[in-house]
Amino acid sequence: MALTNPVELTARLIRCASVTPKEAGALELLAEKLSAAGFNCTRVDRGAVSNLFARWGDKTAARRFGFNGHIDVVPVGSLDDWSVDPFGAVQKNGMLYGRGAADMKSGVAAFVAAAIDFTHHTPPQNGAVILAITGDEEGPAKDGTVALLDWMKAKNETLSVCLVGEPTCPNKMGEMMKIGRRGSLNAHFTVTGEQGHTAYPHRAKNPLPAMVRLMDKLSNHNLDSGSDHFDASTLAVVTIDTGNPVTNVIPASCHSAVNIRFNDHHSGSGLTAWLKSEAKEVSAAFGVDINVKIKISGESFITTPGELSNLVAAAVQAETGQAPGLSTSGGTSDARFIKDHCPVVEFGLVGKTMHQVDERVPVADIHLLKAIYGRILSDYSA
Repeated sequence: MALTNPVELTARLIRCASVTPKEAGALELLAEKLSAAGFNCTRVDRGAVSNLFARWGDKTAARRFGFNGHIDVVPVGSLDDWSVDPFGAVQKNGMLYGRGAADMKSGVAAFVAAAIDFTHHTPPQNGAVILAITGDEEGPAKDGTVALLDWMKAKNETLSVCLVGEPTCPNKMGEMMKIGRRGSLNAHFTVTGEQGHTAYPHRAKNPLPAMVRLMDKLSNHNLDSGSDHFDASTLAVVTIDTGNPVTNVIPASCHSAVNIRFNDHHSGSGLTAWLKSEAKEVSAAFGVDINVKIKISGESFITTPGELSNLVAAAVQAETGQAPGLSTSGGTSDARFIKDHCPVVEFGLVGKTMHQVDERVPVADIHLLKAIYGRILSDYSA
């Protein structure tokens, strides 16, 4: 039986314009390929989001290797800025171009190709291979991997371990794998005073000095100095806005937002309490009202280095000649949901051009990624 070509499959996926939450035929294509290879495929759609669950082997198998990835992509921006059709899957100079080439249709295609060939040529004894592919990782991420995990729990479908195929390498294949992620918290502040004429400031209550004081206090606070597996937590002030176009009016209110990327020294609830305490202190000092709204996108987590990370690292080194560093850098990923169900690590392509104009990856790297994934499956089932 002929081997599955991951580059051809990636190209077909890129031609599906699956900007979140549109599926655009991408999951239909994967279900067709996987079903033909003996996988039991189920669509797990929720709301406007399309998701796919696929399993080869028995749900009660002793060892159940999972893979998580997404077929949705971010918008392309201005077409005039692209040198190629962003959904044309153009190959030139050894590169495959298109939205999702790096993030992460190549990763999905490489694992699907590896899994199909693996189950055909070296089927595991008393093992299962499971794919959970979502159409909502780039968006709100409420009805994507979360919906798949909810459905799996209801159907008693479980994973022993899971690999997420996000691009993890900064510059060269094999450089880095992710064994955890920082948490992410967004906080929105509204300071409300009393509007008035700038010539009579004593008749108004200016919200801006309070806002500036609060943002200064937060941005100058040292959250921590890092931990064993994480860099120091960071807080960034990302906007301060009054919407006031004139200079003779003291505004009634102003707004701001901060983002915190936090390590395992903190929790979302602990940071929430700290932010509200700081806001309360400034509110009392300036005699204004400060409303705080907080959204926690995910808690920090770490998969302790051990069996799973060793398995992936050994396969990467065998195929690339390079031992990957164990990292927790970068933004959030859907691994933050999976970590509550089983050990999870991430390994994928070089992510240099993800979300950029002329997003692209070396064709050779897609073949190499398939080889790495295939070796991981073989070694896991040995």
